[in-house]
Amino acid sequence: MTASALARPVPGQAPGPAPLGPDSLVWRLGFPRTGMLVAGRALLMQVAHPVIGAGVRDFSAFRTDPWGRLDRTITSLTTQLFGGQQSITEAQRLREMHRSIKGVGFHGERYSALDPQAYAYVHLSNIDSTLKFNDLFVRPLSTADKRRLFADWRQAGLVLGIKDAHMPTDVEGLRAYIDDKVAHELELNVTCTELIGTLNLRDIPPPYALLPRPLWAALKPSGRHLLHDTTVGTLPPALREKLGLEWSAADEQRLQRVAAAVRAAAVLVPDRALHYPLAYQAVRAAKRSA
Repeated sequence: MTASALARPVPGQAPGPAPLGPDSLVWRLGFPRTGMLVAGRALLMQVAHPVIGAGVRDFSAFRTDPWGRLDRTITSLTTQLFGGQQSITEAQRLREMHRSIKGVGFHGERYSALDPQAYAYVHLSNIDSTLKFNDLFVRPLSTADKRRLFADWRQAGLVLGIKDAHMPTDVEGLRAYIDDKVAHELELNVTCTELIGTLNLRDIPPPYALLPRPLWAALKPSGRHLLHDTTVGTLPPALREKLGLEWSAADEQRLQRVAAAVRAAAVLVPDRALHYPLAYQAVRAAKRSA
């Protein structure tokens, strides 16, 4: 058990799972801004789950405020991983926010965003996407580091309120877990179709209010190719097939060229600029404690 295995005691409360700290691999690796290259992959994997897809259909602002939603997601995720004691408050906020997200699903069944299996799947699909990001856009982690990274995310999942029994015990189990979800639970639904449609950026506003619309229009062709390739090309092949998304050898070669360029460029960027602020602070703390 690491030094961050138990939370700091709170008077009148029983000790609970502790947030990650400087001894974790998550803090040492940080959260590069280039991680957003797999954000579409993670979201598409998630909305293919019938509970999550229905909840996003009924409650999400991704259609009307895609960049704001992305920013809020990043803020929440970095707080969960790098916020220290703030991650406990964030976990409580998330569970309270999701309490009212319920309704009727795609097949007439009742759904709740706090369905324990679906709630766990969001977290676990994020670590699966993180591993894919490292493999493709950073460097493949050693088997030992993959195991350690998964153990860290598992700890963060406990802080989020995910039950131990609802998460695989190790990274090898994660692969089997994702494969099983793809084979037996994930599906093409209207939310998937709508999300796939946004990859062309046709009706998506500029990511920054000050970005001139003519410049945004000029950037869109490159942006849509990049978004398509980093979303579709990084999906598990079986899910890509289930969603009816084509992927050719030429597409794969183009993605590999993009990945090589990202890897080469990232090493030239200072940590302060490469990582989101909270993650940068965590990287520095991890280096000091090494």
